[in-house]
Amino acid sequence: MSEPSTQREFHDFTIRAVRATTVSVPLVAPLRHAAGAHWGRFVRTLVEVETADGLVGLGELGGGGESAAAAVRDLESYLVGHSPFDLEALRFKICNPTASLYNNRTQLHAAVEFACLDLIGLRIGVPVHDLLGGRVRDRVEFASYLFYRYADPATGSGEVRTVDQLVAHALELRARHGFRSHKLKGGVFEPGYEVECYRALAAALPGDTFRYDPNCALSLRQSMRVIDAIADVDNDYLEDPTWGMGGMRALRGKGPLLATNTLVVNFEQLAANVLAPAVDVILLDTTFWGGIRACVKAAGICETFQLPVAVHSSGELGIQLASMLHLGAVVPGLTFAADAHYHHLTDDVIAGGKLPYTDGAIEVPCGPGLGVRLDHDKVAEYAERYREEGGYPYDRDPGRPGWYPLVPNTDWADPTDETGVSW
Repeated sequence: MSEPSTQREFHDFTIRAVRATTVSVPLVAPLRHAAGAHWGRFVRTLVEVETADGLVGLGELGGGGESAAAAVRDLESYLVGHSPFDLEALRFKICNPTASLYNNRTQLHAAVEFACLDLIGLRIGVPVHDLLGGRVRDRVEFASYLFYRYADPATGSGEVRTVDQLVAHALELRARHGFRSHKLKGGVFEPGYEVECYRALAAALPGDTFRYDPNCALSLRQSMRVIDAIADVDNDYLEDPTWGMGGMRALRGKGPLLATNTLVVNFEQLAANVLAPAVDVILLDTTFWGGIRACVKAAGICETFQLPVAVHSSGELGIQLASMLHLGAVVPGLTFAADAHYHHLTDDVIAGGKLPYTDGAIEVPCGPGLGVRLDHDKVAEYAERYREEGGYPYDRDPGRPGWYPLVPNTDWADPTDETGVSW
């Protein structure tokens, strides 16, 4: 009996090689957050999965530097001979739930899954969103992502520390990109000062909506005071004000909707939140959840239980941004603008340069696969930059040597400090 034509067609469609390249892409200025800082650049690991017939699928994950690249390369023995179509088998091959007690590979799996979906789309000539059920929107709206920032050490520009600097920065981003929702990354300065900044944003941008994310840095009491202080702002939601399901459950219903990207990042946690609600909005991150498909599955559960969702950003170059766009394209209940760090980047590693914002949104790629390809000259440039600069500790602040945060935090940065950073 002859082999079916479809089997013959895909006979050579198996993985033969996996490559990983760590790059360092500059930011406009160093970004400060509750646990430390992005030190003027994003360090990301690019993943290329090549099939026996010569197609190359793209993935991406953050942090880790050479250790992340080595971890990806170590997966090659798991992947050689595996069909990119066999995505459920891939999930258990890499993220077996008992084996993962010893070696959590969730983010590695996400990068490989991006690449496999890219390969499938390239092989059959359709965009990833068609593999996920088809798009229900052609563009995904984004919120501005406002950070307190150190001045760029090379130019001395880009600082965001004062109320006036923050408002000016938000107005400039709105004018340039068209954002109508604005997210303030907090947990850096004392909560009362950050509330002052947040309220100033709302006053300067009437008609827009706002969200505040102190990355779990606040105590329960401080969180309650923040809720009272921003009650009259047009809030999208309050994101992760305090740590733990118990803390969030105590706050729920007292003010704005509560959102999380820390407490609900897998299906067990999602089930726990359905049974005993602690948060209202689930922020789906294609890396934290282990891939685009996991986020689509989670969105379906959220739809069933009427939990709103939004697309979360854990810091991205163009490959992961594409994964976020395809996710945003297929989720019917996406009623909030997505997050993205993307506008803080000065450049990208994808062909054609950075994807543009138009009226606060980015068009969903419609080419085969993820719809983006690598600019290999840019990859070489930023790989060399990584070799020269190395990585940086995400959970340390270059302007506060020896500091590290408690949860909840009790040691805030000083917004009047104009001394700058010794790099």
